[in-house]
Amino acid sequence: MALNQVGLERLNTSVTDKIGENKNIIINGAMQVAQRGTSSTTSGYNTVDRYKNTYSGTDEAPTFAQVDVASGTTPYTLGFRKSLKITNGDQTGGAGATDNLNISHRIEAQDVADSGWNYTSSSSYVTLSFWVKSSVAQNFYGYLKSQDGTSQRYAFETGSLSADTWTKVTKTIAGNSNLQFDNNNGHGLEIVFAPFWGTDYTDSGVSLNAWAAFASATRTPDYTATWWTTDNATWEITGVQLEVGSVATDFEHRSFAQELALCQRYYFRFTPSTHGFYGVGNIDGSNQAQVLVNFPTEMRVKPTSLETTGTAGDYQLRVTSSVTCTSVPTIDSATTLNTLVVPYASSHGLTDKSGALFRAANNTSFLGFAGAEL
Repeated sequence: MALNQVGLERLNTSVTDKIGENKNIIINGAMQVAQRGTSSTTSGYNTVDRYKNTYSGTDEAPTFAQVDVASGTTPYTLGFRKSLKITNGDQTGGAGATDNLNISHRIEAQDVADSGWNYTSSSSYVTLSFWVKSSVAQNFYGYLKSQDGTSQRYAFETGSLSADTWTKVTKTIAGNSNLQFDNNNGHGLEIVFAPFWGTDYTDSGVSLNAWAAFASATRTPDYTATWWTTDNATWEITGVQLEVGSVATDFEHRSFAQELALCQRYYFRFTPSTHGFYGVGNIDGSNQAQVLVNFPTEMRVKPTSLETTGTAGDYQLRVTSSVTCTSVPTIDSATTLNTLVVPYASSHGLTDKSGALFRAANNTSFLGFAGAEL
């Protein structure tokens, strides 16, 4: 029996919807997920997931924050609601040679190797696109850096940005015979966006839009220092996409749940509500318990550390009544799928070897499983 018109339309829609799924190699390109928090003044993975904040040589610490995209702007009308914003401090010392401020996104080698990009061929391409805004009108640079084999660097520019105006930047990048991406879960490709690099990291002779061997002193061409020396200058980015092909297609919007699950491969923060449960285990002696916590997705590698509030009173053990912990919990025997969490409650008075619940004492309590980032 032939499909009726409605059936054909549904079939065509279904097929169309699936074209381009998972095309974006970037995770959290729309800056939706921020498990660790929405604002920080320290270097490291500490605000928007999958983006590492780095700075040095500053007179005042910059602020990294997940912020709202203003309504009425072009990114907003295209479905973007969040961005990663850098607010520069007061760099009264001027532009020093070792000063720098950047954010980076690191991709597993296997996600590049298996992407469909014939990266050793100069006639095969990937396309990087993103939205960027600066409070200061100037040109900025960034670069891609391969990690396996002899590390290679591909420098690019945003072009001259108008102040306080969102601009879409698109870069089509050809492969190169010197590129190597091993088929494993190690660090394969890094994309760096930099509001400023000092002259110890730049060189006027750096060629744009070409691969070359990476060297710390020749990451990008020399920077104009205007943004860096402008008190509380701002710089924002959203809509980061890296896809196979020579054309930038529409951004692949994933649901918050999908993006969160992808981010949890690298970091998982467990934040139950007050008296919500972390897991079930047993009392193990007079001072502690052992509790199994399963991760929502398999992590890239086993976590190596446990982030806590730092306050023992934010955690409780419960059998038939609740006992407040006397030390913050630790992890033990972690795998990529789960780990034992060890809560401590000195002289808790609970029966040894009995079943126990581990729970949050208040709504500020959390456990962060760290160490799987690239």
